[in-house]
Amino acid sequence: MSAHPDNFASFYSNKILQIDYQLTTYCYEAAKPYFHGKNCLELGPSSGYMTRFLLNDFERVVAVEGAADLVEKIADAPNLVKVCSLFQDFQTDEKFDTIILNHVLEHIADPVPLLKQILAWLSPGGKFIVGVPNAKSFHRMVAVKMGLLESIYSLNERDLQLGHERVYDMDLLKAHLTEAGFSISHETGVFLKFLANGQIEQWFSQDMIQAFYELGKDYPELCAEILVIASN
Repeated sequence: MSAHPDNFASFYSNKILQIDYQLTTYCYEAAKPYFHGKNCLELGPSSGYMTRFLLNDFERVVAVEGAADLVEKIADAPNLVKVCSLFQDFQTDEKFDTIILNHVLEHIADPVPLLKQILAWLSPGGKFIVGVPNAKSFHRMVAVKMGLLESIYSLNERDLQLGHERVYDMDLLKAHLTEAGFSISHETGVFLKFLANGQIEQWFSQDMIQAFYELGKDYPELCAEILVIASN
């Protein structure tokens, strides 16, 4: 069973860096070409940093977040419905044209049942966009070479602080999606990352950060984040 989101809400309120927000923006930009239809379900929006972009892309956005403190931080909007609920408790008869699950699946102890439930919420021909941190990111490989991690799949200190259950690579992510019944149409990566977020924020200029984002488009399997677009 996964830990309750309330256990980690303070991390998102107090320890998130500006580079974390910038990477979320990059994930949004990578996902946007695959948006479909008029309504969107965003699962696990945290404090709503990506939500504010989605409101410009969809007529209706439903944001489901399990941590009450984070739900309160999401800015209200006429086309936004905020729901404080664990995913397994969320019930709806609405079908969604686009469903987004970004930086959530790595928190889930048993992800396939959740993915099967998401499949039931997806409208015919809809798009499911799921993003997770990538085990094969360069910064994790460097940590192994330095002896800071036993393997690229080991949980580091930040993973533990955030309640991560695993670190995905593309093969594992696609395997879980396929087991749940999804058909995979596209896969991509976001941002080549050689250092920890705090080091990037301290030492990189904005031009350098942008360059590593652009370079990541050429090496998606080695990026910090991986995105998969799936359908029913």
